[in-house]
Amino acid sequence: MGKTNRRGTKVTFKPDSEVFDTVEFNYDTLAQRLRELAFLNKGLGITVADEKTGKKQTFLYEGGILSFVEHLNKNKTTLHPKPIYISGERDGIAVEVAMQYNDSYSETILSFANNINTREGGSHLAGFKAALTRTTNSYAISSGLLKSPKDSVSGDDIREGLTAVISVKLPNPQFEGQTKTKLGNSEVKGLVESVVNEALGYYFEQNPSVVKKIIEKAIQASRAREAARKARELTRRKGALEDSGLPGKLADCAEKDPQFSEIFIVEGDSAGGSAKQGRDRHTQAILPLKGKILNVEKARFDKMLGSDEIRIMITALGTGIGAEDFDIAKARYHKIVIMTDADVDGAHIRTLLLTFFFRQMPQVIEKGYLYIAQPPLFKVKKGRAERYIQSEGMLENMLFELAVDEMEIRNGNVLVGKAIIPYIKSLSKFERLLEWFTKRKKDTAVIKTLLHYDLSKDLLKNKEDINVLLKKLKEEFPDLSEELREDEEHQSYRIELKRDGLKLTLDDEFLTSPDFRELKNLFSELKGLGHPPYKVKHNKDIHEFGSSRELFDYILSIAKKGISIQRYKGLGEMNPHQLWETTMDPEKRTLLQVSVEDSIKAEEIFSTLMGDNVEPRKEFIAKHALEVRNLDI
Repeated sequence: MGKTNRRGTKVTFKPDSEVFDTVEFNYDTLAQRLRELAFLNKGLGITVADEKTGKKQTFLYEGGILSFVEHLNKNKTTLHPKPIYISGERDGIAVEVAMQYNDSYSETILSFANNINTREGGSHLAGFKAALTRTTNSYAISSGLLKSPKDSVSGDDIREGLTAVISVKLPNPQFEGQTKTKLGNSEVKGLVESVVNEALGYYFEQNPSVVKKIIEKAIQASRAREAARKARELTRRKGALEDSGLPGKLADCAEKDPQFSEIFIVEGDSAGGSAKQGRDRHTQAILPLKGKILNVEKARFDKMLGSDEIRIMITALGTGIGAEDFDIAKARYHKIVIMTDADVDGAHIRTLLLTFFFRQMPQVIEKGYLYIAQPPLFKVKKGRAERYIQSEGMLENMLFELAVDEMEIRNGNVLVGKAIIPYIKSLSKFERLLEWFTKRKKDTAVIKTLLHYDLSKDLLKNKEDINVLLKKLKEEFPDLSEELREDEEHQSYRIELKRDGLKLTLDDEFLTSPDFRELKNLFSELKGLGHPPYKVKHNKDIHEFGSSRELFDYILSIAKKGISIQRYKGLGEMNPHQLWETTMDPEKRTLLQVSVEDSIKAEEIFSTLMGDNVEPRKEFIAKHALEVRNLDI
């Protein structure tokens, strides 16, 4: 026992497997919720750490929900530099609102009651919307931006491009709705409305230039909405958005019950033709889409309705579109499957379609109706036998199984046949991780040497142990230069190593990083292979290899003998029977269900990838580029 200035209570708990079906914590779900709490409680620091993977994040926001709005808008072009902040307290109920407009065409409003995310809204959200509509129209009329009350713009138009967070804290909250995420306290509506009316009216008086931009945007939205209404009426009269006039491109199914019906949205007429021939006509409908899909992130509603491919898709799905007309209960299919090629164009079209559903039909995702098909990446042929493989990992496993047949590895231990496979899998992961370090200009030769030593965080706290380690490294790498620095945060040292233009920093972060920890675990698993040289007997041939890399390459070459591997890039490369067998047959296929676990993160990703701002997109690509292993262009 010793002295400490730290105070507090530590609570340790584990979920009970008799109560919960799943007792594993999901890091991303926890991180999303804890980040929300940090935003909602300004100045509160929350750290979440996964001891299994070493992943760790700290959330601390001095600006509270104001920082929340800035975070949501960080990849968007805002109409005014600082968010509008409103706070007030009446009758024991605290109200906080932060809001900021951007140049997009969608609204993002998050509401909370007592730190609970009220996804279905409720009285606090209704009060905010009413106040925003009334105050904006009132100011616009009094300042001459609108001529008279009959020219007032609707709440939907005023909220176009708005990002807002509403948080109320109250005693005795009443939650309603199917998932108990709707605030039902009727007194809250009038209270929020009053607080927002007063504060927003004052802000508008003080910031006329900001209000002018907001109202001009709302007027443009109103005109676009009217144009969209006329376009919708026109297409309705032509039957283009009604069930009675299903698009000619659609090959519908015989089944009329949406629970048992599915539609494949297929990239291109060629693949669409194969899918139509290969499908189960009773339950599967096919809708081929030609060319690029409109990026709805950059398009107003009226322009979106002008897109033939979007209009055809809306018609086929049967739900209608827009706040006034959309009805998920009218969905003609309860499985909507996006099926695109496995190349860059296919990925782009898939992203455009996901953007459309996320922005214009989020209920389709919420209901669990949206899926992504997983066509095979490879066809492997040996003699007359053919196999379809969906991923590189599955291909590798199959190759390993072929390779170790009649193989024996001797090195102290004797490994025969399938007993070799676990080691080869570990070796494959090990080499991939080393390749990952190489891409990041890390000295992998030094890293491999470090694996032979018992490295822990405590080593970096002891200068004598550090000097012993450095002496051993210098013996193996005479040209290695080192520099020792103090690491005040961890009360230890940081070792900076340089050799042949490569750098490696040994510090607390590196030693506890998930990648280095996994490398250590794999190295430990590979001890069962022994040390080189490895003597390998395959059939009657005997070979000797001086490194694990040479051994791995040899096994892979043995696996590929006598087989042909075809990598698919396009769905059109498969005939109807192959497409059915691999991608559409419910008994054999793999579908990925689309869900939004973290709406804030999803909002950020769609804004980054599909929005107008180039810089955040370049940063995103640069950050993730090195993680790409195979790029089909």
